[in-house]
Amino acid sequence: MRTPRLDALPPRDGPWLEIDLGAQRLTLWRGREAVLSHAISSGIAGNGQQEGSGQTPQGWHYVRAAIGADRPRGTVFRGRRPTGEIFDPEQAVPGRDYILTRILWLCGLEPGYNRGGDVDSQRRYIYLHGTPPDQPMGVAASHGCIRLRDDDLLALFAATPPGTPVWLHD
Repeated sequence: MRTPRLDALPPRDGPWLEIDLGAQRLTLWRGREAVLSHAISSGIAGNGQQEGSGQTPQGWHYVRAAIGADRPRGTVFRGRRPTGEIFDPEQAVPGRDYILTRILWLCGLEPGYNRGGDVDSQRRYIYLHGTPPDQPMGVAASHGCIRLRDDDLLALFAATPPGTPVWLHD
């Protein structure tokens, strides 16, 4: 994996993600061509960089790690590790922020803004991840991560290997 350089973003070739937090929409680009677009759910506390805020960070990031490739749909993760459970809506714990199916763990690229100190997106454990089917899309409702439907996440997971640039903006 090669870390993207800020001065080369967005890339002319290859995949990159644009996450429009105002529109609650994610677009997968290949160079200058939009390939697909999905509704998302970002932080209910709004957008911001500060650790502990519950907000979704902005700026340029990249996919640092892709977790769960060998796991079945609906796998429940805690601490980036599978718990051994498969999500079951009938046994769901109300209010629990489930992390399901796959994880794309983000790392900031902008020192002092989303990388390093108390604004570090990777140390804040900011992910793109699956969520239960009853959770809303198109509205802010997460604890700071980007939530996606399983089908959408699986398509992205296959198309965005570690090193893929991600731009989060409002």
